[in-house]
Amino acid sequence: MKIANFRPVEFWKASIMILPDTAFFELLRTVFGKIKTPFNKQVLMDNLEKFLSRDDIRKNIASYINENDRRIISAIAVLDEPASDDLKTFFTGEISYAGLHDSVVNLEERFIVYRFFEKGESRLALNPVLKAILSPIAPDRSLLFPSVCIDEVHQSTAVLFDDRILAALLSFVSRNGDFFRSTGTIRQKILNSAKTLFPHLTMETVIEALEILGLFYIRNESLLPNYNRFSAFGSLSRQERMEYCAAGIYCYLDSASSKADMSVPEGAFSVSPWLLREKVQTYAAFIHRFICLLDTKTLYPKTTLQRFLFILARDRAAINNGMIIDALEKTGLLAAESNEYWLVLPSEKSSSPAIAMDAPFSLLVYPEIAYNDVINIAAVSHVIEAGLNVRFELNRESAVLAFNRGISAGTIIELLRRLSHDRIDENLIFALQDWEKRHSEVVLHKGLILTLAPERRYLAETKPLSAMIMETIAPGVYLLPQTAEDKAAEALRKAGVDIVARRQSQSDDSGESTGRLARSFFPPLHAGPPDGKSQNVPPSVKSSAGPDTSASTLIGGFHSILNKMHLGAEERDELAARIDRRLVLCEAQLKDALVRYEKLEARGLDYAGKALVAKQAIAMQSPVEIICSGRQKQIFGIPRALEKAGGESILVIDSPDDQGETVRVPGDTIRVPLGKISLLRRIKKSIFETVT
Repeated sequence: MKIANFRPVEFWKASIMILPDTAFFELLRTVFGKIKTPFNKQVLMDNLEKFLSRDDIRKNIASYINENDRRIISAIAVLDEPASDDLKTFFTGEISYAGLHDSVVNLEERFIVYRFFEKGESRLALNPVLKAILSPIAPDRSLLFPSVCIDEVHQSTAVLFDDRILAALLSFVSRNGDFFRSTGTIRQKILNSAKTLFPHLTMETVIEALEILGLFYIRNESLLPNYNRFSAFGSLSRQERMEYCAAGIYCYLDSASSKADMSVPEGAFSVSPWLLREKVQTYAAFIHRFICLLDTKTLYPKTTLQRFLFILARDRAAINNGMIIDALEKTGLLAAESNEYWLVLPSEKSSSPAIAMDAPFSLLVYPEIAYNDVINIAAVSHVIEAGLNVRFELNRESAVLAFNRGISAGTIIELLRRLSHDRIDENLIFALQDWEKRHSEVVLHKGLILTLAPERRYLAETKPLSAMIMETIAPGVYLLPQTAEDKAAEALRKAGVDIVARRQSQSDDSGESTGRLARSFFPPLHAGPPDGKSQNVPPSVKSSAGPDTSASTLIGGFHSILNKMHLGAEERDELAARIDRRLVLCEAQLKDALVRYEKLEARGLDYAGKALVAKQAIAMQSPVEIICSGRQKQIFGIPRALEKAGGESILVIDSPDDQGETVRVPGDTIRVPLGKISLLRRIKKSIFETVT
């Protein structure tokens, strides 16, 4: 795993040397005080490198690094020289925009972090001169990705979206013909039935997701299973199947969100799964890589999960972190309690009985059942429960549907005997064999050929069936119009025939073999990125450095030296501020300091001070942080002007639109009376901001 990227020392020097002279010499004067003429930037940078390489200076730099610094240093290493916006996004919800900006500028002033420009974009990097100090900090992920170890795999009371639920949905869909209204929405009676059978599923979302995967397809107003694709789905591992289901759900949620934004009318998902195949596979691979980062014996706060997702999604198509987590919850791969999440992986196949015949004609399916077995169960039975337990029932209707698909009674009996360890009721065996015998007696062929057993040939004389017979091909074999299948079946029922065979072709509309579908539609997932590039995504580390008191000792010592110096009030305040900002590394930086006083903040009743800070910020276009009386939230932005209104000075601020902590008012600016400001603080700009 890549730990941190340290550019050559000469690259760091060049990044500082291209600063405008004013910024360059101001920065160097904080280290060396008055700089002797003639000026030579290269010599000054060599001297700065030597200064930062001194053992006593490095010891003090290391002592000053606090927990907040460690977080930012580690994040720059993890994000691999990020742009400022990437760092801001990474720390969203933890560090305010103003706080992050101030911390990064402070790290720049302390020569720990620097910026360089690449393809017109400013990026943050770690100082290679301090590699010995920063290398141990860079791989520490405990502050970035907090998590809690647990002794055992956390148990979830949620119902998993597992192979049994997939099979239950297959059974449910196959027995409900008129699934949709003419508008493309699911019929209310279907939704009501689904709510009873699947109390923990959002049926619309799940059906649309499985349609995106190609497991179901729409014909007119019917939803039909694609048995070949269900079979191809079995080529994957249990975990991969759930990851594909999560990808289908995410694809649907993302599409639904886009439709809502565009005010697209509600309706069924109408895009061919083949057109979405590449997108689904990309999402599934992304989810798989994310799952591989997690440990089943660890609890993760949402912030940690979002940061993992952010790193994985960088430089790729936009990924909605919230929707990904939602999709994983809906498939049961992630379980949540309060704001903590844990990974739930599907259980493995067991050698114990896979089903229990809890009644002569019904069976309970255990979670460990193999995928192909539970799909075969669903193909010959009807689901009657799919909540905490999953149950199926075999009846005449489900048996006839199985016989129509070419599944024999013997195959069904053998399947039930094997999965139940030969615990099958004789009454069920007798019923299946009887239904199969009666199924073969009256057969309606597509094409359309009607065959009648000798004892049933009298039916050919009944009305209205006799009117449909175009030709008697052979004794008991009759030709009917191709479009007469439904009418002929109805006529036979009215004549007293309760079982009518309507055999179906084993091929589906796709015309694809199961093997080709498995390879092209559901390729196996791999933990690595598809382009073969390494991902700098760390595992969560569950350790943290203890508090270091050496920084406070060092700061206290420098304040003691400052107190003994004979200085004016403004010079003393400026040097005290430098000590507090951890810019002073040795006594010489105090005694040889060239001081240019800057007032950075004003409080309360210091009206003149607030006006001065505001004017300086406007002149330098520095960001400001404001806290108003009676408000806890910050206002952060770039000041535009200080205007007079009725005897009161009003500070006009351009505020970033994406700052959640910012107090906004209608319009493009915020107007704040100086008298209502309890704290006005000018935040120093990055020394690199003037570089183009």
